[in-house]
Amino acid sequence: MRTVELVARRTLEVVERPMLPDPAPGEVLVRMRAVGICGSDLHWYEDGGIGHTRAIYPMVLGHEPVGDVVAVGKGVTTHTVGEKVAIEPSVTCGECEFCRSGRPNNCWKCVFMGGTQAPGFFREYALVPARNAEHFPQGMDYLTATLIEPTAVAVHVFELTDFRPGDTVAILGSGPIGLLHAVMSRLRGASEVIIADKVPHRLRIARQMDKAIHTIDTRTESLTEKIFDLTHGRGVDIVFDAAGALETINTGLAIARPSGQYVLIGLPTEHVLALDVHTAMAKELRIQTVKRSNHKGMEALEYLTSGKIPDVLITHRMALEHTGEAFELLSHYRDGVGKIVIEL
Repeated sequence: MRTVELVARRTLEVVERPMLPDPAPGEVLVRMRAVGICGSDLHWYEDGGIGHTRAIYPMVLGHEPVGDVVAVGKGVTTHTVGEKVAIEPSVTCGECEFCRSGRPNNCWKCVFMGGTQAPGFFREYALVPARNAEHFPQGMDYLTATLIEPTAVAVHVFELTDFRPGDTVAILGSGPIGLLHAVMSRLRGASEVIIADKVPHRLRIARQMDKAIHTIDTRTESLTEKIFDLTHGRGVDIVFDAAGALETINTGLAIARPSGQYVLIGLPTEHVLALDVHTAMAKELRIQTVKRSNHKGMEALEYLTSGKIPDVLITHRMALEHTGEAFELLSHYRDGVGKIVIEL
C-alpha cells in the first residue's frame, strides 16, 4: 500500500506499507480516491507542528478524504461495497458531555486522523469506523466531494457566529477557507463582503467565485484605511480571520465595529501572541475561536449538491507520488495555486 509520510520538516516520502487487515466489527475499509490539502497540513509540513503540539515522525497527513467502500466489518448495515464516502476525520466517543450536547469537536476521547494521534489519508487505503464514513451522491465527482470537510468548517463557524442578513463582513486571507467564508457570507445575505490578501492570484479566484466580493491587495493598499473608507468609518460587523497571523489578528480587532465580532479560524504559527486586548475591550468585541468542523459534513453536502459553492477554488490536481511537489507549490504560492487535491 503506497503511503506518503512526513519524515521531517518539509520532507515527504512515498513509502510502501503492508496492506491493511480486513475491517473489524463496526469498521469499513475505504480505497482513497482524492484528498484535499488543508492549511493545517501545511503547518505540519512547514513548522513541524501546530501550536504546542509537535510532529511525531513519521506521520501521515491529510484529513479531507473521499473514496470507495471496498469491505465492511461484521455488524455494519449502513454501508455496502462500492459506495462513495467522505470521511469525517474526528473519531469521537458519542457518550461524553460534549458529544451528547452537540459539540463532538470537544470530545474528551477524540482521536483525530491526520495529526499525531492517528494516520491521515495520504495513502491508498484506510480503516475507519463506519459512522465516520459519510455517504455522498454517486453522481458527485470525487474532486468536488473533497470540499465537504472544509465547507463543514465554514458551516460550524456560522453556527458559532451571530450573523444577520445585511451584516458587513471582512475576511482576512483568501486561501480556500477564506474563500468559502466569503461565498457563504454572500449566500447568507451579507450586504458587503470584503476579502484581503497579499497574494494577487488568490484575490482573482475570489472575484471568479463571486464578482460582488470586494478585494483588497494588502501589498499596495492599507487594509485598515480601506475598510473604514468602505464602511464610512464604522468598521465591519464580523471579521473572519482565515490567516491567523499576529498581524491579521490585531488588524482584525482594529477593523471590527464597536460590539462587533472577530472570529479566529486560521492557525497562528506563534505559541504566544501579543494581542491588542485594549482595542478589543474598548469596543467590547466578541472574540470567537474555532476548532475543526464539529461533524457538519452532511450540512456542508447540502451546499455542494445545490451548486452554491463553486469549485473554481480547486486549481490543481496532482497524483499521490507528487504530494511533496504539491506542498512546495502551496508553500511558495506558485503557479496561481488555490486549493490542491491529491488524486489516487
